[in-house]
Amino acid sequence: MSTNNLILSSNLESALPLINKGKVRDIYSINPSTLLFVTTDRISAFDVALANGIPSKGAILTLITAHWASVLENVIPGLSTHVLSLDLPSQIPPTLHTTYRHRSMQVRKLVPFKIEAIVRGYLTREAWDSYQKDETVCGIRIPSGLKESEAFPDGPIYTPSTKADVGEHDEDISEAQAAELVGSPEYADRIKGLAMEIYKAGHAYAWERGLVLADTKFEFGLDVESDEVVLADEILTPESSRFWKREEYVVGGDGEGCDKQFLRDWLVAEGVQGKEGLVLPQEVVKGTEERYRECFRRLVGKGFEEVVGET
Repeated sequence: MSTNNLILSSNLESALPLINKGKVRDIYSINPSTLLFVTTDRISAFDVALANGIPSKGAILTLITAHWASVLENVIPGLSTHVLSLDLPSQIPPTLHTTYRHRSMQVRKLVPFKIEAIVRGYLTREAWDSYQKDETVCGIRIPSGLKESEAFPDGPIYTPSTKADVGEHDEDISEAQAAELVGSPEYADRIKGLAMEIYKAGHAYAWERGLVLADTKFEFGLDVESDEVVLADEILTPESSRFWKREEYVVGGDGEGCDKQFLRDWLVAEGVQGKEGLVLPQEVVKGTEERYRECFRRLVGKGFEEVVGET
């Protein structure tokens, strides 16, 4: 279904086998080793997909992920991502190219690890709430005397969670539990090491471009043939990460975000978080879109429309 720049659902079954429809992404099989990720403009919050979407969101997230894949593979030796190409596969007819270009990505087919690798650099939101109760975050003891939004004094922390099915809630887990879920302590250590390294590189890159990467979540998959742990799914986007404008960041408060927090805050303020079938008012849709576009502009160095016009 398409309305102007809004794509809420893909329809490529006549060209490619549909593997899965997630909360925001539709996944198709291109061949035994390659998948097509189509990121729609659907948006979810509090584990519920909302009735209307955010215009151009799918393309914004796809292009940011591709940008990060290129950046990170150049700065982190040995890192592999699942990103292969932004080109549409030959099975998709030219009549559909305008609809699916920029929001589609060919990726390596991997065996996904059933955890979310979360890295937190700053004491904010749920981490701040937990710290105020007992000076811990996800079971990790944090030094006393810190203020809201302050950077963790000993560096970022790793707080893995389960990766819940659609409609269910992710749960914080220990590193020992993470090792059980991914199959071995070796894989768990590799995932943690990569997640921490990617966060630090991403934070430095974003900082230079006027953004503070407060926290983020990564997903990884296994290439069975090579036994390689590969960075998968979206990478450091305004949906998977919390970004603040660097010029407005202050310790002791909550910075102006370029991410999905604006939407979450509205849902909580209205008391409608988790409500099925909710239609967002246009001012919330516009505010969310503006923040995603600003995040894109700062990270990529060009406006969204300029980049789309070049490709």
